[in-house]
Amino acid sequence: MSDGPDDGDPPARDDLSERIDENLPSLLGHLYRGEVDRTTTWRGRLDQTTNWAVTIMAALLTFVFSSRNTPHYLLLIGMVTVEVFHLVDTRRYLTYDVWRSRMRLLEEDVFAAAVDPQQEVEHAEWRRELGDDLRRPALKMPFGEGFARRLRRVYLPLLFVLLAAWIARITVFASGSSPTAAAAIVSVPGTVVIGAVAVCFLAALAVAYWPRDRQAMGEIYDRDKEGDWKTDEE
Repeated sequence: MSDGPDDGDPPARDDLSERIDENLPSLLGHLYRGEVDRTTTWRGRLDQTTNWAVTIMAALLTFVFSSRNTPHYLLLIGMVTVEVFHLVDTRRYLTYDVWRSRMRLLEEDVFAAAVDPQQEVEHAEWRRELGDDLRRPALKMPFGEGFARRLRRVYLPLLFVLLAAWIARITVFASGSSPTAAAAIVSVPGTVVIGAVAVCFLAALAVAYWPRDRQAMGEIYDRDKEGDWKTDEE
C-alpha cells in the first residue's frame, strides 16, 4: 500500500503553483483576449448610449423647428434628456474602464516587457495587483473624472448644439417679441430662464475643464512621441 496521496486527491500547493507558473504565458494570453472582448463589448454599449442621445436630439430639433408655434422649452427638456444619457454613459464608461485598465496592465507589464526586455516593467507588483483585481474587481476611475471626461469629449458639444438651437429659437424664430420675452416659460420670466441656462452651462464648462489629478491609466494621448514612425498629431 502506497503512503502517497490517492489519485483522486488534489495536487499539493507547490505542485499547483509550479503548474500555474509553467502555463502562465498561455493563461495570460487567454486572459488578454478575454479582456479585449469585454472592452469591445462595453465600448459598444457606450456608443449605443451616445447614438440614442444624438437620435433623440435630432428628432427634437426637427420637431421644434417644424413650426413657429412649437414651444422653445422643449429644447431645454432636450438638454435635460441629454444629461440623463450622460449619467448613464458615465456609469458604463467607469465599467468599461475596469476591463480597459486590465488590458493596459497586461500590455505595459507583460507584452511590452517581452518585446523590449531591456526596459523595466511599469508596475513592479503587477501580478499581485492583477490577482487582487481578478478576485475583487473594482472601479479604477472616480465618478467625477469619468463624468468630466465624457462631458468634455461627447456631451458638451451636443449640449452646445441644443444651446445654439435654443438661442436661435428665441431670437430669429421669435418674431415680434424680444429674446427675454420669448424665453419666458408660463409664469417664469425670460430673464430668469436665460440666467438659469447660462449658469448651467458655465457649471458644465467648469466641470469639464477643471484641473484634476488623473486617476485612469494612460491612453494614447499621454504617450511620449518618440520615434520617426509616430505622428505629432493627437
